Amino acid sequence: MSASESAEGEGGPRKRAPWGVMALLLLTGLALVRNGSGEFAAGPPQPASAAAPDARGGPGADSLGAPAPLLYSVVDRVRIPALQIDAPVMPVGLDLSGWVDAPPPGDPNLAGWFTGGVSPGERGTAVIVGHVDNSLGPAVFYGLGSLRKGNRVEVERRDGKTAVFEVYGNEVFDKSDFPGDRVYGNKGAPELRVITCGGDYSSRYGYSGNVVVFARMVAVR
Repeated sequence: MSASESAEGEGGPRKRAPWGVMALLLLTGLALVRNGSGEFAAGPPQPASAAAPDARGGPGADSLGAPAPLLYSVVDRVRIPALQIDAPVMPVGLDLSGWVDAPPPGDPNLAGWFTGGVSPGERGTAVIVGHVDNSLGPAVFYGLGSLRKGNRVEVERRDGKTAVFEVYGNEVFDKSDFPGDRVYGNKGAPELRVITCGGDYSSRYGYSGNVVVFARMVAVR
């Protein structure tokens, strides 16, 4: 699938990657939010084992009283109050090598929404990515590994609605054993994954894995 197969306009039917193809491409593709330098202090925080998703993260979790799924909309901003993150979001697709494109590394406060999946708030699993650092220092998702269950992620959409997600898990996965189905699989309700680099760092290979935040929609403003 190429980036051109994911329409980015408002409304109307859009081509999306079949799940099997998307899983194959993203299995290591999102490990290529890859421009982090890993050179600052002791490195970014990593998720604690207690932050791993529990049984409540399964299909249909907390569906009673949950807001109805939204329609498609382009994404404008992401906010994570617990980390004081308030960042613009640009659409990203796949590069010529089949990896998920990350936002330009020169702007440390910029996130990317993967347009090959759903938009945040639609039924299914939306994906937002961002750098952990760049050559000058920490970037937008440097602190992502410290998020805890119950923290909120707010996604401002161009249709004027803000989809509010509650974190129910935060894990780091080695890029050589990335559980694509678990991370990207459709839970039957609006979900969000926020992803950056994580794990060990080496100057030759970069970061060994990805920090993945699991969240479900709990409100619409």
